[in-house]
Amino acid sequence: MRLLGRNKSHVMQVSNLRLPADCACVTSGPRDRCTSVAGAGVAGKMAAWVPCRKWGWAAVSFGRHRGLIASLARKPPWAWWLSACRQKTTLSFLKRPELPSLAYKRLKGKNPGIIFIPGYLSNMNGKKAVAIEEFCKSIGHAFIRFDYSGVGSSDGNLAECSVGKWRKDVLSILDDIAEGPQILVGSSLGGWLMLHAAIARPEKVIALIGIASATDGVVTQFHSLPVEMQKEIEMKGEWSLPSKYNKEGYYSIPYSFIKEAAHHCLLHSPIPVTCPVRLLHGMKDEIVPWHRSLQVADRVVSPDVDVILRKHSDHRMKETADIHLLICTIDDLIDKLSTVTH
Repeated sequence: MRLLGRNKSHVMQVSNLRLPADCACVTSGPRDRCTSVAGAGVAGKMAAWVPCRKWGWAAVSFGRHRGLIASLARKPPWAWWLSACRQKTTLSFLKRPELPSLAYKRLKGKNPGIIFIPGYLSNMNGKKAVAIEEFCKSIGHAFIRFDYSGVGSSDGNLAECSVGKWRKDVLSILDDIAEGPQILVGSSLGGWLMLHAAIARPEKVIALIGIASATDGVVTQFHSLPVEMQKEIEMKGEWSLPSKYNKEGYYSIPYSFIKEAAHHCLLHSPIPVTCPVRLLHGMKDEIVPWHRSLQVADRVVSPDVDVILRKHSDHRMKETADIHLLICTIDDLIDKLSTVTH
C-alpha cells in the first residue's frame, strides 16, 4: 500500500505532474502498477494524475478503464441531474416470514445495479441516497434504497435491533429484491455491513464503495474508553454516546447492542473480499477517524482497493463536492466493470 498524494508543502512534484497539497489518495494493488511516488516510471504507468483544487482532493486511476478523474472532467456536478429522466420510485415493502417488513424504493434498470446502505439510525431519504438515485435514473441503471428494520418506514422495534439483524436486512434486500450483480454503497455503519454482504454473497456483490466506513466502529469506540467507564456502562445497560448529529446531542446505545456487535467485527483478521473496493473519507471526521478506512484497505484481500481522503469533509460527506466525488466514483466503477465484462 502506498500513500500517493499528501505533502505539507503547497504542491508536490510527481514526475512532471503537479498535485495539490490538500488531497490524498491511497491505492493498493500489484507493484507493477506504480513502483514509487518519485520513480521515473510513474508517469508512464499511471493512467492519470489530475489536480482538482476546486474540490480539495485528487485521485489516481490505474488500468484500462477511463478512471475517476476522467469522470470528474467529463461531468460537472449538476450534469447528471439535468439529464435524469423523471421516472419515480414508490415506497414498497418486503414481507419476510418472522422478520419485520422492510421499506424500500427500487428503480429498475441495467446492471450492475446500485444499492445504498445507510448509516446508524439513518433512513433511505438522505441526500446521498437521493443523489445516487437521480444519477442512476440518468444512466438507466437499477438502484435500491431501503430502511433498516426499526428505522424509518420499516417495521420493527429499534430497541431490539442489532448489527446482526441489520446484516440480515441487507442480505434480504440482496436476495429478494436486487436482480443481477450489484455495487454496494455503504455509509458509516453501512460501510461495515457492505463488507459482510460481500463476504456472504460474493457471486452477487461485484464492487464496494464505503463512505466514512465505520467498520467495527461502536465496538472500537467502546473499548477505547477507560475500564471504569466501560464497567459503568455495563452496569447501567446503556451508553450515552455524544453526537452533534442527533438533536438530543447524544445517541443512547444499549450495552446489549455493543456486546452483540462485537460478534461481527472484521478488522482482527484478513477480510475475504476480493471485488474492487473504493473507500471515501473526510479528514475532519470526528465520529470515525479516517485512519479506519486505511485499516479496512489493509485488511481487505482484494488487490483493487483505493482510499480517497477529503481534507475538509466531515463524517456525513454530504456537501456538493462530496456528492460529486461519490457519483463519479460510482460512474467510474460501472465503466470499469462494464469494460471487464465485455
